[in-house]
Amino acid sequence: MAKQEFKAESKKLLDMVINSIYSKREVFLRELISNASDAIDKIYYRALTDDNITFNQSDYYIKIDVNKDNRTLKVIDTGIGMTKEDLESNLGTIARSGSFDFKNENELKDGYDIIGQFGVGFYAAFMVADKVTVISKALDSDQAYVWESAGADGFTIEPTDKKDVGTEIILSVKENTEDENYDEYLEEYRIKQIVKKYSDFIRYPIKMDVTESKLKEGTEDEYEDVIEEQTINSMVPIWKKNKSELTDEDYENFYTEKRYGFDKPLKHIHLNIDGTVRYHAILYIPENAPFNYYSKEYEKGLELYSNGVLIMEKCADLLPDYFSFVKGMVDSEDLSLNISREMLQHDRQLKVIAKNINKKIKNQLLSILRDEREKYEKFYESFGQQLKFGVYSDYGMNKDVLQDLLLFYSSKEKKLVTLKEYVSRMPEDQKYIYYATGDSIERIEKLPQTEMVAEKGYEILYFTDEIDEFAIKMLMNYDEKEFRSVSSGDLGMEEDNKETKELEEENKDLFDAMKEILSDKVKEVKASKRLKSHPVCLTAQGDISIEMEKVINAMPDNQQIKADKVLEINVNHDVFESLKEAYDHDKDKLNLYTNLLYNQALLIEGLPIQDPVDFTNDICKVMVK
Repeated sequence: MAKQEFKAESKKLLDMVINSIYSKREVFLRELISNASDAIDKIYYRALTDDNITFNQSDYYIKIDVNKDNRTLKVIDTGIGMTKEDLESNLGTIARSGSFDFKNENELKDGYDIIGQFGVGFYAAFMVADKVTVISKALDSDQAYVWESAGADGFTIEPTDKKDVGTEIILSVKENTEDENYDEYLEEYRIKQIVKKYSDFIRYPIKMDVTESKLKEGTEDEYEDVIEEQTINSMVPIWKKNKSELTDEDYENFYTEKRYGFDKPLKHIHLNIDGTVRYHAILYIPENAPFNYYSKEYEKGLELYSNGVLIMEKCADLLPDYFSFVKGMVDSEDLSLNISREMLQHDRQLKVIAKNINKKIKNQLLSILRDEREKYEKFYESFGQQLKFGVYSDYGMNKDVLQDLLLFYSSKEKKLVTLKEYVSRMPEDQKYIYYATGDSIERIEKLPQTEMVAEKGYEILYFTDEIDEFAIKMLMNYDEKEFRSVSSGDLGMEEDNKETKELEEENKDLFDAMKEILSDKVKEVKASKRLKSHPVCLTAQGDISIEMEKVINAMPDNQQIKADKVLEINVNHDVFESLKEAYDHDKDKLNLYTNLLYNQALLIEGLPIQDPVDFTNDICKVMVK
């Protein structure tokens, strides 16, 4: 029979299918299996309205046959088959969808799913085959036909013999090249791997002859290779089962099988949503962070399926960054896919799903926090930093979502507490939520700046993560209570110490002299209202705190940001008397004492001393009388 040409720009489109549309060659098998599943679905839908057709599901399957010697790969189905006209129109015009037409012609509405939305999937076969042969016999037809094409030069259709209804697609697999190994598509293990990855949850059995090594009958240690037909897909996905049928062990096994993590999931969320956008989802909150979680190499996202067929391994759009630790999958029949089924054509449906998933994750975390505090604290140890990043990023847009999930160590409770718990315990006269920053709880507890707040009986939150203060600055307040650092210039305590104020006014010249000695290292030297037992401390004016200065300047771009530092002197400490005496009688000694106190204050804050040699020499001068 004469060769026919492809219609309407199909040559160019075929070239695109082979070289551009699909990101991975292996998806050709996903496309062929999906088409085979469609073909069986069509018989099922016909059976719903045609009393002459009895649909016995056990009679319907997909078979994969590999022949290394002939370099052929067959995908056989027992579906509805194609007539000569079907072969010519569906396979002769690339991007025409027989499934789409079938759905329209039969007025199939919601609840009836035909996977194939586009007709290009079949042509993915040409990514691995230099010739494709299709033998098909349609339901209600006595004649079978063979369609054959070696690519863009066209195709032939001829009558042939075929006993049973259905379609057999034969791929003549290409020879290896320097860049591509086509032999892998003739290996049993590789075919099983691809089916498991993309088509494990196709609703019909995918069968294949598999070679197994078994003990030879009548022997104790002799093995032989036995070929047996096996079903290599799971068929019924766990997410389409009723929750009442499933146990925690079932969910944990699925987590392990999908390699979502090597740990045991802390909690799972199983969603079956039948709303504007229908979807199923199983989400996992892990217990431990992956080794690369806080690195650029980590890739967030959920597996995305369309009717049980894997579309994307990592769909990042389904998760906000602050919940990027969540693992799992989403399966929806309402997604608008592009011609390769690898990307979404528009994102309206995805946004609806993502919004709902975000809400469910938050509610689950709040539930764990409320009912299983120990579990939540274990989770927070791994992922609390990510929640704080979420508060800080995007200019604080997500702070309302995340603020109730945050935990900080409490000076009073000696454990992690929520902001809600802190505020609920605040005395009536307390204006602010007080916090202190440092490298560790032990170091913060020794900070001189905490003395006055602690003496008032106010609770202090300890910030030990670098992100903490940045997140709190973005949060600004909680329950209308503003955050205030214990190192802030103004602690917001009305009753100033009258004696301290008088001493500051009396010794203004002394403090001015000390400021002049320190030059631009500090904005001001003044009497402290917060110190009780310690002689000196540093506080900060403005938006940049001393701890933020440390964090910013530790970054690779080396911005050299400086906080506006204030040196505070305890006027009730013996050191102050030494300062006054030096000011009155020995200006060199005042210079010595001032530098010593400033460097001591730097050390308390964990800041580097500009000149350690000068500092040690100054100590020696004090020791030698």
